Order: sequence, then C-alpha cells, then structure tokens
Amino acid sequence: MDNSEDHKAQDRKALREALVAQRLDLPDRLQRADLLQRVMRIWLVGRTDEVIGAYWPIKGEFDPLPALHRWKEDGELLEGPKLKRIGLPVVDKTTKTLTFHAWYPGCPMEEDAYGIPKPKDTEVVVPTLLFVPCVGYAAGGYRLGYGGGFYDRTLAALQPRPFTVGLGYTQGYLEDFEPAAHDMPLDAILNDNGVVWPV
Repeated sequence: MDNSEDHKAQDRKALREALVAQRLDLPDRLQRADLLQRVMRIWLVGRTDEVIGAYWPIKGEFDPLPALHRWKEDGELLEGPKLKRIGLPVVDKTTKTLTFHAWYPGCPMEEDAYGIPKPKDTEVVVPTLLFVPCVGYAAGGYRLGYGGGFYDRTLAALQPRPFTVGLGYTQGYLEDFEPAAHDMPLDAILNDNGVVWPV
C-alpha cells in the first residue's frame, strides 16, 4: 500500500469512528428509527421477493427486523401458503464472505467471531433483496461500512446478485465521499426522510 492509499485508509477509519459516535449520540435516534421503519414498510409494498436478507443491528444501527417481520406476516396473510423468509448474515471465516441463514423472532441465536448474534443451526437462504447497514452513504449509491469488505466480497460472489438497499439515518449522509475502487454501489438507499438513492 503506497502512502496515499495508507492515508485514505486512515481517513476512512477516522470518518467511520466519527460517524458511529455521532449515531450513538443522536438524541432523537428512536424517533428517526420509527420514521425509517415506516419508510421501509412503504418501500417494501409491491416487492415480490420471497427471501430478504438483513442484519442484526450493532453500534446504534437502525434495526430493520421489525419492518421485515411485518412484511413476512403481511405477505403470508395476503398471499397464503407462500412462505416469506428473512435471512441474517453468518461470516465464512475462510472466504471472508457472508451466507444468510433463516431468522424468525425467538429463533435460537449465538454470537459469531465478532460478537454479533447470528441464527444458530437454521437453514441457508439466498436473498433476492438485501438490506445493508450504512455507517455513511453518498450519492451514486455508495456506502461506507466498517471496513471489513464482507458485503463487497459477498455481492461480488453472489449469482444472481440480489437487489441491494442501504439503510441509515440522515446524519450519515456524506457530501464529499470518494468511493474506493472495490466499493460496489447499492441499488437504493433509504433514510428516515425517505428514498435517498436513486433520486
């Protein structure tokens, strides 16, 4: 890594830390979360997906699971026996990619190597729609994650590639964000004000 790449990596690390700290300190985070739950539920209306991947919220992230559980229940109520599935990520330490395992309220959970809860011994599911957490996000569908590259590697490997939607609070919007060469743009981004991308 040359000096300019090393400098960019340090800048991103500092930016991540500042954004996570801001998010944890949001005095109205619960109200913003409620608004984003509504945005997400409205956005999901009319989607034909049967398997949606999401994430377990950490570090003050928005929790997508209540809206997804409602999507699952509503879909099964309206569409009958077609089973809707929600998947949560499980890290493959060898490939440093994610697989998605079925999740439902009350499902047995265990911590992964990073201390994040994951479904325990549930089946692997393949999402056609994937909600991803954003530490920060920018125009063009670019997201700033935690720097592990798990989502980028997973999306590069998944065939067919799922439709990807970033979730974050308005506080995470980055005006001057320069994506790295490996950053894969998301198909859409939602925040507590509505759809941010595509505009």
